[in-house]
Amino acid sequence: MKNYTYIKLRERPEWKQAAAEWFHSKWNVPTEAYLDCMDAYLSGETEYGWYLCLDGDKIVGGMGVIENDFHDRKDLTPNVCAVYTEEACRGKGIAGQLLTIVVDDMKSKGITPIYLVTDHTNFYERYGWEFLCMVQGDGEDSMSRMYIHR
Repeated sequence: MKNYTYIKLRERPEWKQAAAEWFHSKWNVPTEAYLDCMDAYLSGETEYGWYLCLDGDKIVGGMGVIENDFHDRKDLTPNVCAVYTEEACRGKGIAGQLLTIVVDDMKSKGITPIYLVTDHTNFYERYGWEFLCMVQGDGEDSMSRMYIHR
């Protein structure tokens, strides 16, 4: 079993640029949008954070927390976003560990519940997430699943 390093971006702000570029490469959201959110987190403007899994000097997994993850239910906030694990590293518990870190970090700041939008089924339930409702994604034709962690 590999030893991965899990970090909160506040603990290792030198990863900001690499993280923004990595998330951009996965989700095609502009790098600047990630940098803006990360800067707000690093400056203390928000407690909504960014979390990475590192394999040495390489990002292999990550996710963030933002106000709204591009859906019509603006009342369901904050949202876990940009959940991604490199294909070669999937099935090793990386996303589950990151989800646990995120939930614990948000709860330690009094931020609960938290939400996430996904098209996956039977994954998030393993980590204490419950299906809540369907939401309409911005510019999406079909509805997506909204989960809650209390």
